[in-house]
Parts: sequence; C-alpha cells; structure tokens
Amino acid sequence: MVSLRPEEGVMQSRAQAIQALFDVLSDQPVIICNGFPSREAHKIQDRSGNFYMIGSMGVAASIGLGLALAKPDHQVVVFDGDGNVLMGMGTLATIGALKPGNLTHVVFDNEVYGTTGNQPSYSRLVRLDHVAKAAGYANVERVWEREDIVYEFKDMLNNEGPNFLLIKVNEQIEDADRVALDPPDITTRFRDAVGSAS
Repeated sequence: MVSLRPEEGVMQSRAQAIQALFDVLSDQPVIICNGFPSREAHKIQDRSGNFYMIGSMGVAASIGLGLALAKPDHQVVVFDGDGNVLMGMGTLATIGALKPGNLTHVVFDNEVYGTTGNQPSYSRLVRLDHVAKAAGYANVERVWEREDIVYEFKDMLNNEGPNFLLIKVNEQIEDADRVALDPPDITTRFRDAVGSAS
C-alpha cells in the first residue's frame, strides 16, 4: 500500500497539533470528532466552547456546518479525523456547495483508525485535501510541521472560507481518559458558551 506521508519534515503527534491550534484560538467554538481526538482535546484544554462527539462517527463536520450557518457572526472550527471524513464524505460536498465563510475544517490525518487499533484508512491512497478542493472549499492546505500548522491556521481564521486544513500527524496517541462529561452536559455548556460568545 502506498503511503502519502511526507518524506521530509517532522510530523507532529495529533496531541501536539491540537495544542498548537488551541494556542491560536480564543473563544471560537470547536466541534471535535469522536474517539481519541476528543479525548486528547479534553485533556489538553477543556473549555466550554468545545463540543465533544461521544460515539457518533463522521458527523462533526455536519454539526460544524449547521452551527456556521446558524451563527454567521461566529468563526466555527471543526477538529476532524481522516476516518471520520471518509465516513461522512458527502459533507465535504455540502460544505463546498453552501460555502459558509466562517467555517474552518481541520483534519488530523494519521492514515489509520487509531481509536480501534490502527487499521489502515483509505487516506493513504485518497488525498482528502484534493477532495475538499474539488468539492469547493475556498482555501485548502496540507501541512505537517508545527510552524506551518500555526501559520496556515491563523491565516484561515482571518480569511473567507470555507477552509480545509489537513494536518499530517503520526500515529502516536496521547494517554488520555475518556471525556468525563455526559452528552447532555456537553450540549448545555456548549450552547451557553456559543450564546455568550462575541
């Protein structure tokens, strides 16, 4: 199987990439896909503006799209994984067609289904950034080094979207417990945070 991993540069772990993104964010709401991305984000920086998916795979981008359309004055961010995107591929077309200018879709691509045992995903063969570009995202970038992650993320938050930032990460998983919040509590505090955000 052919890998599309970069031959040069230093790939971050997903947790390192998440930390780099949180260092840039202020009060923007963030929808985080299920599995280890949610667990790692919760450990790194739990905040009321984080909406953690618990168990439902492939729908983080759909929720982010709905929020971006409902709250056009908010910059909305989605933290997604390659497996989640592959499961909900049609959402890329919907985002590209509706063109929410306030949506930044970040995909951590480690080319495996990490939460269930590192089974290979088709992102080894299918360039998700190319799919997003073809679907109509306004700005699409593929990065793996921290400096580029931060630069492109800042740039996207300041530009008209929809934006798609694909971050190639290694397979390292942070030792992170499950999100210690019940889904209704996640929803309530997120709704309150989004309602009060400027």
